[in-house]
Amino acid sequence: MAPPNDPVNSSFTVLKSDKDNLFDLSDGKLSLKNVPLLSEVPSNVSFKSFSSLCQSSDAPLPLFQRVQSISFKGGFLGFSKEEPSNRLMNSLGKFSHRGCLSIFRFKTWWSTQWVGSSGSDLQMETQWVLLDVPEIRSYVLIVPIIEGKFRSALHPGTDGHVMICAESGSTQVKASSFDAIAYVHVSENPYNLMKEAYSALRVHLNTFRLLEEKSIPPLVNKFGWCTWDAFYLTVEPAGVWHGVKEFSDGGISPRFVIIDDGWQSINLDGENPHEDAKNLVLGGTQMTARLQRLDECEKFRKYKAGSMLGPNPPPFDPKKPKMLISKAIELEHVEKARDKATQSGVTDLSQYELQIEKFKQELNEMFGGGEETISTQGCGSCSCKAESFGMKAFTKDLRENFKGLDDIYVWHALCGAWGGVKPGATHLNSKIVPCEVSPGLDGTMTDLAVVKIVEGSIGLVHPDQADDFYDSMHSYLSRVGITGVKVDVIHTLEYVSEEYGGRVELAKAYYKGLSKSLSKNFNGTGLISSMQQCNDFFLLGTEQISIGRVGDDFWFQDPNGDPNGVYWLQGVHMIHCAYNSMWMGQIIQPDWDMFQSDHLCAKFHAGSRAICGGPIYVSDSVGGHDFDLLKQLVFPDGTIPKCQHFALPTRDCIFKNPLFDGKTILKIWNFNKYGGVIGAFNCQGAGWDPKEQRIKGYSQCYKPMPGSVHVSEIEWDQKKDAAEMGEAEEYAVYLSKAEKLFLTTPKSEAILMTIQPSTFEIFSFVPIKKLNLTTKFAPIGVTDMFNSGGAIQVLEYNEGGATGKNNVKIKIKGGGNFLAYSNVSPKKCCLNGAEAGFEWSGDGKLALKLPWIEEAGGISDVAFIF
Repeated sequence: MAPPNDPVNSSFTVLKSDKDNLFDLSDGKLSLKNVPLLSEVPSNVSFKSFSSLCQSSDAPLPLFQRVQSISFKGGFLGFSKEEPSNRLMNSLGKFSHRGCLSIFRFKTWWSTQWVGSSGSDLQMETQWVLLDVPEIRSYVLIVPIIEGKFRSALHPGTDGHVMICAESGSTQVKASSFDAIAYVHVSENPYNLMKEAYSALRVHLNTFRLLEEKSIPPLVNKFGWCTWDAFYLTVEPAGVWHGVKEFSDGGISPRFVIIDDGWQSINLDGENPHEDAKNLVLGGTQMTARLQRLDECEKFRKYKAGSMLGPNPPPFDPKKPKMLISKAIELEHVEKARDKATQSGVTDLSQYELQIEKFKQELNEMFGGGEETISTQGCGSCSCKAESFGMKAFTKDLRENFKGLDDIYVWHALCGAWGGVKPGATHLNSKIVPCEVSPGLDGTMTDLAVVKIVEGSIGLVHPDQADDFYDSMHSYLSRVGITGVKVDVIHTLEYVSEEYGGRVELAKAYYKGLSKSLSKNFNGTGLISSMQQCNDFFLLGTEQISIGRVGDDFWFQDPNGDPNGVYWLQGVHMIHCAYNSMWMGQIIQPDWDMFQSDHLCAKFHAGSRAICGGPIYVSDSVGGHDFDLLKQLVFPDGTIPKCQHFALPTRDCIFKNPLFDGKTILKIWNFNKYGGVIGAFNCQGAGWDPKEQRIKGYSQCYKPMPGSVHVSEIEWDQKKDAAEMGEAEEYAVYLSKAEKLFLTTPKSEAILMTIQPSTFEIFSFVPIKKLNLTTKFAPIGVTDMFNSGGAIQVLEYNEGGATGKNNVKIKIKGGGNFLAYSNVSPKKCCLNGAEAGFEWSGDGKLALKLPWIEEAGGISDVAFIF
């Protein structure tokens, strides 16, 4: 997806649209084609057309012209107050008895969907709201945006009112009026609506770029491994090595590795400034620590080149990480119990403290004695030492031993580490800045990360040095063989913006530095954004960044200790990803996150990742793999049968609650080159509780769920190459799990189904081609894979001609069972140039065994002659 050739700094003048704007604000009503959307709109609220405010843009000309041609479909809401303030709240009017879908922040970092029928149903920190307008078969989007030094969010009001909150994040930055603090747009198609609205905002704001304007990292087409759930903070070179080796030995080569949190040199305040923090295991303990060096920590620094291949490799016990994690979880549960007792007024905490001390001692004993340190005698800091030790030696050994490994990424927080950069530890000007959480975030879920960060404050590098900060880190990483970074904990900036011109100005400085470094050090694409699901990031930080997480973390267990949460939380994760992709997918490539292949719900996750349209990666522990499952997702060379788009909820799911309404199955659609897919997932059983302000289980909903699927639910028109497939008269349908094949037409009844809790079905719809009056054909793909149709690389139909023969030529990637629908038996089949046997049955199943030929990249040439 290469950027267009238009110069980035081009500026075009807006020509007024010759069509009247579809919205009208008068007499206290915001109306659309005479249909009232918002009533009781205060007199201090204004509406301005898009073209009246957007006079020029640096957008590429084709994009600019596209937005200009539909400018009559959108406009801006503003409001004015008598007194200037750094935080202003105002009603935009009210609505009720109208279906709405919204996205809100349930934590500082993460957003999810919420449905309702009135303005009062919205949650705090709502990022947008989509209104159903069936009176004119349309949809309207209201998006709170950035204006000047203020960002905005929607909040619930009383009696159906929608409140907008504009805040600067600094008491020194005030305003009293806004012309364009929210954007409204209308379309008859909800998917076009998202595309059009965010295109208009890109043209208007000039602070971010759309996904279509950017290149995406090559890893989106590949399989990878992330170290997080395998090791947490105990990650070290021997563990990473054994992890990659196990995949390779199991027949699946990871093409990228993400060394997650735990590789950096961090230190807690008050500890020896020349030593790394010791014996860290779980996320939480390190959240008050600060970066004290810009290179790797001691356990990676002391890695010696070739040591993993020598006769005496460093010892590694695959059971030890799990034992450490298990013990650390025990300790964490006791600490939580103590904190809960404290909150409830218990004064004698001695029993908790004794247990805590006991677990800490046991944990330290499990880590063993002190670690060996590198001898600094001899060459010292000369180049031969740099080549022989540390991250550079380690990445070189990994690549030389595991030939398919293309990318090695490492993790870091936006501010360096969770607690920022330690003042005086580096050449950077860092200052400990107290954190202040905005009132809007009081309506979100209690979060350990927020508690710890507020407790420890942030060592903030001055924004004037943001360029230097990121370039210093990233240029070093690039030199030692790291090809990208996963940047996490992104929204801490809004906690510390008081002295720095507010959250918008601080964010701009940091994102500018990050974007420049990404372009210079990581090929412009080597960055996965995470913990970033707020409009500040998307509207200010995505000029260069082109991929990011669309869901909360994969939780292998319920952090609150509820065993049923192991199941419930997996469906919640899918809802985050599917609905967030509606808006995030306009700006970045959606990343559905890792999972563990041996988890209780691993198949459930695997099904969604198979058709999500993004990269597939796992966080398996060493020794904890289900290779049979992974081989249904990944080719032996570490590439994946990826869909062509990003997965989105079907239209009939948009205003439903697939988590705890007790009746809705989540359905997501996508495309392959030669067919469409719908995945049906029973996610029921958990969700947001507005009163308790947390995600909890709704066990009464965790049950089998009936539903239906229809070929028309695939939005064929959303991709130019897919539009023709949507016009087929007949389709072959294949059910991945049930292994059923049958035919359907656009006029057929919907396909009925019942999905068990935490399970799924994938429906592949392939247009049937009539080769002649009597022959019909449709290739399903490699049925060993969840996304069977993704294996088909090239499809050619040759009809009649001089020979009078009809044949089908297909290039297929993957070894195993190829399936097609054919109403008649072929006369002959050729496989890689030689005649091959095949099986055909009267029900239309045409089957063929495919080899995996490494030299051909796993691609087979198949021809059927009729």
